[in-house]
Amino acid sequence: MLLCDFDIIAAIQSGRLRVDPYEPALLQPSSIDVRLDRHLLVWPAVDPDAWMPGDIVDPAQPQHMRPIAMTDGGYLMLPGQMLLASTVEQVTLDATLAARVEGKSSLGRLGLAVHITAGFIDPGFSGHVTLELVNHNPRPLLLRPGMRIGQLCLFTLSGPAQAPYGSAGLSSHYQGQRGPTASRSHVGWRTWPTSTAPTEGTTA
Repeated sequence: MLLCDFDIIAAIQSGRLRVDPYEPALLQPSSIDVRLDRHLLVWPAVDPDAWMPGDIVDPAQPQHMRPIAMTDGGYLMLPGQMLLASTVEQVTLDATLAARVEGKSSLGRLGLAVHITAGFIDPGFSGHVTLELVNHNPRPLLLRPGMRIGQLCLFTLSGPAQAPYGSAGLSSHYQGQRGPTASRSHVGWRTWPTSTAPTEGTTA
């Protein structure tokens, strides 16, 4: 069940949900707006006509992104650029709540995506929410620190999660994260067997 404004306030008052800092003016009918922090992670520039082995992004290996702190003048995202950012707010959910971060419609109409399929937040999570920003606009787009960047939608689970995010045995790579956090997919990396690949001359 998606929480309405009344239930969001009740969840905050009861301690099931913590949003720090909490600004009442950011409360919407069924969400809370979240703001863009000034710290960013960007990919180092590469030459698209001369790829080097170190330019390849391999999920099984650590990623090396460059930290940038926006000035009050903001950061100019180029067309097609992807970077990591985070919310000003630290979000903490108890075992009965899950959440999603979604974009603001006004920013979507400017071509800004706030996440790449990774908007879900598990029950038990605590930390700043990392955002995967992409500029789909054919023109540069100016980000400003402290701007409304998305909205947090809260859901009540059918029951408390038996093993909330951060529990022993789970791969909770981002529990307690502060600021934008690069991918930790390489931690505990593994693959599972798949069906046998088709032999030459056969169809899959």
